[in-house]
Amino acid sequence: MVTARGGREAQVGQQGEARTSRKQISLQQVAALVPSGATVMVGGFGLVGVPLAVLDALAESEVRDLTTIANNVGEPGLGLGKLLRNGQIRRAFGSFFTSNPEAVARVQAGTLDVVLLPQGTMSEAIRAGGAGLGGFFTPTAAGTDLAKGHEARTIDGVLYIFQPALRADVALIKAQRADELGNLTYRMTGRNFNPMMAMAARQVIAEVEEIVPLGTLSAEEIVTPHLYVDHLVVAHTSADQLGSSADIGALALPSPQERRIAARARLELAAGDVVNLGVGMPTFVADLIGPADGIYLHTENGLLNVGPPPASGGAMDYPIDAGKRPVTALPGASYFDSAESFAMIRGGHVDVAILGALQVDEQGTLANYAVPGRPLLGVGGAMDLARGSRRVIVTMIHTTRQGGPKLVQRCDRPITAPHCVDTVITELGVFRVRERRLILEEVAADTTLDEIRARTTAAFEVSPALRPMQG
Repeated sequence: MVTARGGREAQVGQQGEARTSRKQISLQQVAALVPSGATVMVGGFGLVGVPLAVLDALAESEVRDLTTIANNVGEPGLGLGKLLRNGQIRRAFGSFFTSNPEAVARVQAGTLDVVLLPQGTMSEAIRAGGAGLGGFFTPTAAGTDLAKGHEARTIDGVLYIFQPALRADVALIKAQRADELGNLTYRMTGRNFNPMMAMAARQVIAEVEEIVPLGTLSAEEIVTPHLYVDHLVVAHTSADQLGSSADIGALALPSPQERRIAARARLELAAGDVVNLGVGMPTFVADLIGPADGIYLHTENGLLNVGPPPASGGAMDYPIDAGKRPVTALPGASYFDSAESFAMIRGGHVDVAILGALQVDEQGTLANYAVPGRPLLGVGGAMDLARGSRRVIVTMIHTTRQGGPKLVQRCDRPITAPHCVDTVITELGVFRVRERRLILEEVAADTTLDEIRARTTAAFEVSPALRPMQG
């Protein structure tokens, strides 16, 4: 006889076949397992890989004062956004809350307390909690506002901060299939935070599309072993639950300035490079990369070898990227969870990160997540990428909409990472950062050196080999 956590038992015959399973419960039973005041982990990235039916059931219950640990709080009225709208969430740990404007409004009103974590730090803190560790030191966020209150330590000349592990009373996760024992498989980028969360809670409820007979799942395809899973709920996700990922919709088209910047950034990439593209302008670079180029796009929500967006369809048919847009997976692609994705980044296995910026200073310090007058509620994976990638290329319009400089003497907005930028590409030219000095190497054909100086407050040198902007 094999006993699962919490005393639930599966009768096992001589050949190991499960004759009965006590793990399946109904949606109506979920609320009784999530007490008011509980700390609850919720899997998913955007609305993909989210246990949407389980969250809908909680939204109809009397559960209150929850602390959630999730990448975000859904979208307005969808996923965790439904509980947020009901006032059921008191505190939220996460990396990107700005995808739900109702979260921003509640923070401003003082009815929601948030703890902002870099996405890779959060995923690793969950993994550490599930592995029985007290925490870890990370270079991510060191030297930034998010490091305040954390122990700091210099290791091999690099500044690290200590991040405590995260655990929860209950984890609500989403998987594609379960067998009768509770072994789980996942679908494409729906894996994200779910496997780590299954490790890091006292009680785990897995919403699945189907439960299959024991032996249907091969040992090689099982991602989450059954010993982590306490309860199974069968529920089917539909397209109308997936919000902004439900359909590819109309893709944003780059402006002439953005096309120029993207074309120049593309020249920085070589065959064999593993490249992560930040949201916004960097995604236009993907349009200039073909499958034959041998450049491998990585997205932090768990896909390597990202292909172009589909002509039509959404997340019911395709994986999604870090911007929650449906994309395709090229031959040779692989899926993995968020902790492994950020291990690739922090471990130096991503060759190039192309990021947007609000400011870059003359020593290569990056600020790209905080806009004046708005709550600091969205950092995502940029801090991890800025510190862990071998090269950081910034693509940005040279000035703000009001005409203010973005290349500045010192960043006066909250910084993402100090001294991390290697190259800055704007519509006016290309700058390199060498030994914390900014050097102008290329100038656009329709721009003068005097114009660049007039629109830049950062001190910069002019390369003796200054040339026209390529691309």
